Amino acid sequence: MPSLPPASPFLNRIRPSNSMTVQRPFPLAHGTTTLGFIFQGGVIAAADTRASAGGLVACPAVHKITPIHSHLVVTSSGSGADCMLWERILIREIRLYQLRHKRRLSIRGTAKLLSFMLHPFKGTDVCVALTLCGWDKEDAVKNLDSTSDLIYGSSSSVVSNQDVASTTYLPSSNSGPKLIYVCSDGAKLQGDVFSVGSGSPYAYGILDGGLRWSLSKEEAISLAREAVFRATHRDAYSGNNVDLFHITAQGWSQRPREDLKEEYYRDMKGKGMDPKQKDVK
Repeated sequence: MPSLPPASPFLNRIRPSNSMTVQRPFPLAHGTTTLGFIFQGGVIAAADTRASAGGLVACPAVHKITPIHSHLVVTSSGSGADCMLWERILIREIRLYQLRHKRRLSIRGTAKLLSFMLHPFKGTDVCVALTLCGWDKEDAVKNLDSTSDLIYGSSSSVVSNQDVASTTYLPSSNSGPKLIYVCSDGAKLQGDVFSVGSGSPYAYGILDGGLRWSLSKEEAISLAREAVFRATHRDAYSGNNVDLFHITAQGWSQRPREDLKEEYYRDMKGKGMDPKQKDVK
């Protein structure tokens, strides 16, 4: 049985204390549109680039999809500062695991670790919602479940998300594409399609109508772009650009960032409605 590695000292310093937290002088609303889904060609992750603080557009060009390692990216929604902090913590803990055990932690093991670290912050002002989009290789997941249970404990349970998708595309397997949602109360959901943020109802409307297992790579990319575009068009807290990643057994690849304003003009022109022209009576 492998020996237990020492706990990271940094994690003990960031755990919440019993002291009273300072309340904000005004409520701070969060908004975004992120999505991920599995199809026959791998995993697609897409997101807009607008960071909002209530009714203010704080930044039009943030990165809401962060590579964690060569076969894993995460989409983030919630508080921008909290998401950046926990992404950096996750990157470091995965690297430490790889150095200790000479193998990379699997996607499910990574989700279990993240859920374990976030659970003590349940009920606090920490606002983090990360969707892990990745691909597990066979050599990276051998004896993973037993090893991760020994190291991180078996107290965090997997909650199946039966409402996210009615069809299970892939048989249960350790290797292959994985899509797991983890939020700041420690909840962990695994499924085939997720959309998170204030624009997610609009994105789900597009995904539910067009998502199927047999999509080609081009069709999957087009569907993801369409879902983000429709969400940003209707949701004031989402907008500006779209970032898109494609994850396969060979690793992740990123498409160039696209301006959604040009997509809007192309869409209106296709409908015979040029927004640049005004009616003159």
